[in-house]
Order: sequence, then C-alpha cells, then structure tokens
Amino acid sequence: QVQLVESGGGLVQPGGSLTLSCAASGIVFGIYVMGWFRQAPGKQRELVATITGGGRTNYANSVKDRFTISRDNAKNTVYLQMNSLKSEDTAVYYCHGTPGRGGYWGQGTQVTVSS
Repeated sequence: QVQLVESGGGLVQPGGSLTLSCAASGIVFGIYVMGWFRQAPGKQRELVATITGGGRTNYANSVKDRFTISRDNAKNTVYLQMNSLKSEDTAVYYCHGTPGRGGYWGQGTQVTVSS
C-alpha cells in the first residue's frame, strides 16, 4: 500500500519560513521523481518543485530562489524549505511521487501566510 504523508504546514507571517516534509512508504523511493504541488482556493493545482532520485531539481519561477526541495533517500522523505513567504503562497501543498508514468498523491497540508 502506497502512502505519501505530508506534515509541517501551518500559519506563518509574511517573510517567514516553513519546512514541509513528505514521508513515503510502499514505493521504491530512490527511483521516484518526487514533487510538491499547491492549490490555492479557486485556482488550479500547480507545480512548485520537483527532484529526481539523483537530486536534480526544478522549480516554478514564482518560488525560485525562495524555496528549496531536497530528499533523503535513506529516510524515504522529501522536504520543501520555504523562505520569504508571501501571502500568495497560501495554498494546500501536496506531495507527489512518480516512477515516470502515473503516480501517487499525498492528502495535502495547508500553508497559510498571513499577518
């Protein structure tokens, strides 16, 4: 049974930082491309960042230089370090894993950036 379990969401002030974690089970984690997506109210789900098993990363322009995706293959966990958060980063953040075709989603974790 495949599970992707996110944690680390919450309320943070503008300019603050937050780190999301996604623990995976039931997959050969090292071969999966892992990613973070987000969905704001009334908007489509959008890509935030991805990381390959070898550590190659890709970011949406809106988060480049503020967010960092990383992974620990020994712990089957992918992280998203978010700095300089803005109100427009408010969304439900979803973890995703794919071996190249198809894939799996986590249940999502809410991130709210507000003063």
